[in-house]
Amino acid sequence: MADHPAKASAATRKGRVGRIASTVLFMIAGLTSGILIMRCIDVTVPDGAPHAYPSLLFAFLVVWMYTAFLLETVIHEAGHLIFGLLTGYSFFSFRIGSFAWVKSGDRIRFARQSIAGTAGQCLMSPPDMVDGTMPVVLYNYGGVIMNVVSAAIFLLLSRLFSGHPVVSTMLALPAVVGLIMAAMNGIPLTIGDVDNDGRNALAMSKSPRAQRAFWAQLKASEMTARGIRVKGMPEEWFEVPSDEEMTNSITATAGPFASSRLMDEHRFEEADALMKRMLENPNSLSGIYRGLLVNDRLFVELIGENRSDVLAEMRTPEQEKFAVVMREYPSVIRTEYAYALLHEHDAKKVEELSRRFEKVAASHPYPSDIESERELMALAD
Repeated sequence: MADHPAKASAATRKGRVGRIASTVLFMIAGLTSGILIMRCIDVTVPDGAPHAYPSLLFAFLVVWMYTAFLLETVIHEAGHLIFGLLTGYSFFSFRIGSFAWVKSGDRIRFARQSIAGTAGQCLMSPPDMVDGTMPVVLYNYGGVIMNVVSAAIFLLLSRLFSGHPVVSTMLALPAVVGLIMAAMNGIPLTIGDVDNDGRNALAMSKSPRAQRAFWAQLKASEMTARGIRVKGMPEEWFEVPSDEEMTNSITATAGPFASSRLMDEHRFEEADALMKRMLENPNSLSGIYRGLLVNDRLFVELIGENRSDVLAEMRTPEQEKFAVVMREYPSVIRTEYAYALLHEHDAKKVEELSRRFEKVAASHPYPSDIESERELMALAD
């Protein structure tokens, strides 16, 4: 029943390459920023200055460097928003870190959501497809474009203020960060568990079927933001891709969307069969989707036969690490709750997970998701 380790490792090979590439890019950013900071201190600190002055200036510039990452993240997501609007998309969700703004009806409400591997996310309702296609390149590359533009502006301003070393360095640091973020998102990579913008754009440019899957996923996300559960959405939005189509990273994500609909409909045997098929395809899904599929298969087993050997086979160290990283995700809390209740029989842990779920539910951006998870937790009870 469980996913074979060799197949799982093959599916994460691209993720490891992406992690190496992102580490190298971060090292370049850190080295360049360090050189700029040390040069600024060398030029700025006069002879005979108090001993603490260089340390304070260094600490200030390091904090500013991390602030520059936040600033460029906002600029990046704003780029998706701007170029999405320019190509016919409409706004419904904007997230930086765990802080999200979601359009619900005629108002925009604040919510909280954390997704491992993402510093931010701008989701938009797509335009209607024309002859089976839709604009995808500018929406996906909008963040990269804005990072490059902002880096150029910051670099120009840095040169204009070259006579003021501290100000010049403060302007140069976001230029460095912007260029690195543009590279990390523009070069097609799977970084850890998440495909970046470049890989998404590449996957869709090669496949009208992937564009259709992308359109359906954005529409489903929009409907979720409006309070509609996936079981109430048009069935054709959840078309299951063939094994051949699963090799495309965007088309492959249609599979987990289809299984989530089956889970919401409580068609657990069908959901488990579909999830098993997807997990046995070694090249179809990145880590976050694989982790969520195993998470749902664990739940199905727990409320079904609840076999210790099958649970142990699925609950690998890798999956336990995933559960820790995604511990604020409602479906992960739901499965951990069922595991503590039905397998560990740990009343204290059950109570703790129940409290965590209620805390997450209070600020979650999609109440319909919470409604679905509550029903599943009630089945476990």
